[in-house]
Parts: sequence; C-alpha cells; structure tokens
Amino acid sequence: MRWSVLGAIGLAGTGAPASAQWDPRAHRDFAGPASEVLVLGTPHLSSMPNAFRPEYLAPLLDRLAAWKPQVITIEALSGPQCDHLRRFAALHANAADDYCPDVAAEQKALGLDMAGATLAIEQTLNAWPADPSAGQRRRLAALFLAGGDPASAYVQWLRLAPAERRSGDGLNASMVARLEKTGERKNENVQIAATLAARLGLERVYPTDDHTADDTAGDDEAAGKAVSAAWDNPATRRRQADTKALDARLAEPDGMLALYRYYNDPKTAQLAFDSDFGAALRDPSPMHYGRGYVGWWETRNLRMVANIRAVMQRRPGARVLTIVGASHKGYYEAYLGLLHDVKVADTSALLQKR
Repeated sequence: MRWSVLGAIGLAGTGAPASAQWDPRAHRDFAGPASEVLVLGTPHLSSMPNAFRPEYLAPLLDRLAAWKPQVITIEALSGPQCDHLRRFAALHANAADDYCPDVAAEQKALGLDMAGATLAIEQTLNAWPADPSAGQRRRLAALFLAGGDPASAYVQWLRLAPAERRSGDGLNASMVARLEKTGERKNENVQIAATLAARLGLERVYPTDDHTADDTAGDDEAAGKAVSAAWDNPATRRRQADTKALDARLAEPDGMLALYRYYNDPKTAQLAFDSDFGAALRDPSPMHYGRGYVGWWETRNLRMVANIRAVMQRRPGARVLTIVGASHKGYYEAYLGLLHDVKVADTSALLQKR
C-alpha cells in the first residue's frame, strides 16, 4: 500500500528558533519589492461529489483574479521529473505510472524527446512576441503536450479564439481531442489554474510537484497498517464530518467560497495535523513507520517549495499564486516564510466574506 494522505491539511511545527541559531527571517534587507506568494489550499476536485459543477468556482476565480498574480504554480509533475521517474522507476515505486501523462504519441508526432520538447518550450517562450499568431499558440500547445505539461497546453488552447481551436502547426487531431478532454476534467490545475492564467493573459502555469522521495517503503503492509491505525482518531472523524457538511452546500451561492475558507483556515490546518501527521508521529510501532511516513511527507514538501523558489527567482518581486492540495498548505507557508525576500499573503483575508 502506497502512502496516501486523506486530503489532510498539515501544519509544520512553529516553535521559535533558539536564540543562538542563525535565523534567515531576521535578514530581510533587499532591493525592490518583496516577492509575494498566495498559497491556495484546495481539495482535489477529482474527489468532489457528483453535484460539483465547474461554474461553482466563479466566485473563487473572481477573488483570485482580483489579486492579480503574475505567476501561477500547480501541484503537478514537470515533464523532466516524469522522465527521471520513468528512468528510475524501480527506485521510486513506479510513481510515474500514477502521476505522469503518457506523451509518447505527442513526442513521436513532433519528432522530439522530453529533453527536446522542454528545450523547445523554453526557446519559444524566450522569443515569444507581444501578439502571437494563432499558429504560434497551436505550436506552443503541441510542445507543452509533448513536454508533459497539459495544463499549460490548455492555457494556450483557451487563449485561442474559438474558431482557431483546431489542428495545425504541429497540433494534430489526436492532440486536439486530448485538449478538449482536458477541459472537461474535474481538476484544479485545469478548472482553476489554467482557466485563471488564460483570463489574466498569462502564457503558462508551472508544475512544481515532486515525487522523487517516493520509494517502496509505502508498499510495506505493516507500515500501511500502522499509519492507517494512527489516522483512526477523533480529529479525522471531525474533519470528515466538516467536509461532508461543506460538500452538501456546494450549489449555494456562497458554497464554494465557504469550502475554500475552511480549507485555508489555520484552525483547520491544526485539526488536520492532529488527525494525520501529528498522529503518525506518535505511532508506537517498533519500526517507527509513522515517522518514516512524515519524513517522506516533509521531504516532498521541501522539494516542492524549492521548485516554487526556482520559478520565483526568475521574476523577483512578482506576485505568485501557488495552488496545491490543502494538506500541503501549512508546510508551504512555513517553508516559504523562511525565505529572505518573500512575503506570504493572507489567503483567509482574500476569501473572507464581504
């Protein structure tokens, strides 16, 4: 059984550093405006009830658009990391099978491998004109598909006029069908990130997930039983009841915003920690399976935040929206808050009732 996280919201330990320790947060003297990051914790829309409709997201999209992010990152694996996970599948519990799209057909159609597609994307965007033609957008969409980034391909698709959403310029009929199917997915990377990016005139989103910490430890039956036992606690049952009540309100005018207020509330983060990671840390098994699980989780979050940092360094002072499964939110904000020139925005304030 591989590790799974039950959609929890984690919160890193926030004990103040010892006075003798050097603290990066004490060194915030830098030129220019801070890089501001808004972390939107989200339920994975694929797990939402059948009553969910993409149009319910409109009030949330309006709030996010008003914040005017200049960069959007998502919880998805980059094409290069998927290439790595496939090459070293035995070391990473075949994670690529679970998290990476199959892009062999797209790469064959364009005559590019992952490295070639990735390089072509960078070269294309580096020379991107202020007013690209429809053909240039179709070509870039095809490159994004071949490079394992369907969300960014869909951004280009949405930026085309409806009459121009067709094959041509490297985009074949199969790719067009894939893009059309992508638009129908219950997935926050599409329905929130890509939709918002196109609305704001952005050219792409940035995949920043990481599964290089995945290994065969999560396949251990004893480990799975130990962690599952840790999750069986009152905090978990309360979270499940809260989620059920919020899901029942989705069709109400304020239903979706109420759900996002809950998932981005620091009190919910503490409840989730108590139900999941905090409970796992206290797992009494002789092999300390729970601590192994939490170690994997922390490693993944550190690497995800490092990927976000790598994107941010391209545009110091930019506003960055990072959309991630709510279980990551507390860890993201804690780790991002350590960076010298980064300000973590208050998501709860953005989502509050008006």
